[in-house]
Amino acid sequence: MPQDRTRPARVCLGAIAGAFGVRGEVRLKSFCSEPEAIAAYGPLWSEDGTRCFEIRLERPIKGGFAARLSGVQTREEAEALRGMRLYADRDALPPTGEEEYYHADLIGLEVRDTGGQLLGRVAAVLDHGAGDLLEVRGPGLGAGVLVPFTRDVVPTVDLEAGRIVVDPPAGLFPDSSGSGEGGSGA
Repeated sequence: MPQDRTRPARVCLGAIAGAFGVRGEVRLKSFCSEPEAIAAYGPLWSEDGTRCFEIRLERPIKGGFAARLSGVQTREEAEALRGMRLYADRDALPPTGEEEYYHADLIGLEVRDTGGQLLGRVAAVLDHGAGDLLEVRGPGLGAGVLVPFTRDVVPTVDLEAGRIVVDPPAGLFPDSSGSGEGGSGA
């Protein structure tokens, strides 16, 4: 079944963590590789596309920035935006370099091992500070498997074909080769 691999029209660049102060500023968390760049990509949109904001960063704070959003004047208005993710039009973003990818482009890709066996699909891309992890979900994977997004473990990313090839460390994925080996007996 062919998959529509059109790139998303908008890419998530950040989220509002709540109000900051009493004059309508928000706590803004940036997902950009250069966090302050979030304000440089033109207006940012709510996920549903019904709200649009111009962003002005006021100052860095723990975990992000104190920022002003156009149309937000009071603490109550700022607090009502808590949890809102902010998206930029893809056309406003710089092109990726070789072997660089926007997380949004990886989500949904098929994940196959080096032998061609389907392991699942990328459900999320996580960054906990030590490098990106691909969350792979599929039949028999329970809550999912976290795959280090390194060249050694993920030698091939083919956006056009909609797939990633992984060479996982032993034991990362349940053995589905059908060899029947590996039991230890009692």
